[in-house]
Amino acid sequence: MRRRLKILKYIFLLAALLLSACSSERQAVIEDAKPQSRSAYKFENDLWRHISNGNTLKTRSKRDLYWHIKWFKDNPDYLTRVTKRADPYLYLVVSELEKAGLPIELALLPIVESAYYPFSYSHGTASGLWQFIPDTGKLYGLKQNYWVDERRSVIRSTRAAVAYLKNLHTLFKGDWLLAIASYNSGPGRVQRAVKRNKAKGKKADFWNIDLPEETKGYVPRLLAVAELIKNPHKYNQTITPVANKPKLESVFVYSQLDLSLIAEWTGLSLDEIYTLNPDLNRWATPDTPRYELMLPIEKVAQFKQARRHYPKQKQLSYKHYTVKSGDSLNKLASKFNSSIDYIKSINNIKKSRIKLGQKIIIPIAKKAKDYYSLSESQRKNQRQNSKKYGKKIIHKVAKGESLWVISNRYDVPMDSIIKWNHLSNATKGLQIGEKLLIWQVQKTKASKLKNLSSKGVNIKRTIFYRVRSGDSLSKIAHKFSVRISQLRKWNKLPAGKPLKIGKKLKIIKPIVK
Repeated sequence: MRRRLKILKYIFLLAALLLSACSSERQAVIEDAKPQSRSAYKFENDLWRHISNGNTLKTRSKRDLYWHIKWFKDNPDYLTRVTKRADPYLYLVVSELEKAGLPIELALLPIVESAYYPFSYSHGTASGLWQFIPDTGKLYGLKQNYWVDERRSVIRSTRAAVAYLKNLHTLFKGDWLLAIASYNSGPGRVQRAVKRNKAKGKKADFWNIDLPEETKGYVPRLLAVAELIKNPHKYNQTITPVANKPKLESVFVYSQLDLSLIAEWTGLSLDEIYTLNPDLNRWATPDTPRYELMLPIEKVAQFKQARRHYPKQKQLSYKHYTVKSGDSLNKLASKFNSSIDYIKSINNIKKSRIKLGQKIIIPIAKKAKDYYSLSESQRKNQRQNSKKYGKKIIHKVAKGESLWVISNRYDVPMDSIIKWNHLSNATKGLQIGEKLLIWQVQKTKASKLKNLSSKGVNIKRTIFYRVRSGDSLSKIAHKFSVRISQLRKWNKLPAGKPLKIGKKLKIIKPIVK
């Protein structure tokens, strides 16, 4: 789900107005396209079979799926891994889709979007199972703050995706394939393509309009996954069965709770707690009146009983602190793994300054930082310890610095800084003291190359990149700042053929720009 338009809200408002004035004939078309309910087809113990029994989306021809199916046949373990990873979430996703009357095979869309990995993060700052970008997430009520990023919440992002897909379905007058294409490339782009074809008197369905390469492959890939799951033996696929019964239950938490206590009360590991609640950024549930915590059904009674008998005042630890010379809210937030806004809120501090000798309280984690294994800070540490090309630099943001300033200082693209550090909202100002990971080509080498370049020497470097899971030509072109057409030319790639994981691609880059 890439390149969402900020004017999305206005498009959907217009669609709602059009819908209210639609004729009964058009309404009948939409009703006819409504999928069957759960009770309309045979119950299956395996949820994947249940999805296959309810398939309603059709391809134009099996030829449209050929290259996608071939990719999965060439990578037979991929669907095995992904279908296993979907196990905790799939029943919840299917239930939300069926409740809303959406095609049940849309439960396969997170396979295409994120491989059912809730911490998935794309080059376009899309996040979660359904890969919401920040603006679209906010439009659909997904909070993104210090404590949580609800784009990663399984339950909340699924509800948001259902609402978004329903709106797209309405916007494109009941055409699900156009709605799904719009989920990938944005409704504005698809509307323009439809309008162009209609103006020329051509067919204006998904298969005949002009769309970006990534979107042209997006819908067939979903349909290919549906075909593979329906007929796994035919294509030499092993699908990990998922029981057709609920596995998770919502428990509402009405005050902040240290995650170490949840682990203690339920016997779950921190990894399991974060995996079921991937929206959690920190060491505690958020500072909100109510938080929807997801737990395995068999752990709920145990959790509730333990919480009932545990003193409420001990569910969060606090540090009583006296402000010293040189202290600032920013320094204290960094020191105690907290946020400026949170410290101000809990201490009823109106301004941004604190006074020498002022007494404040700061909520702190009960355990050491590395105990909270999949918190945002620990995931960031893992990224910063990974290896990439160039010299690794950890830059501490100073007052007045912006991404543009830092990008010019190290002579690296802003997009790369955003990607290396998973900055979810690059338009928002950086925090003073925030640490950014930079990978920089050595300056001495770069300066010599610039001297050669100034003398008219055209210096280029050929590099090789192995295709990874989730890659597309669009992503790779963006990653290396080249064009898709160049990638095709350098590697003699036929149009419409999906990339094979592990394939080595040749990329020719100028060393100096």
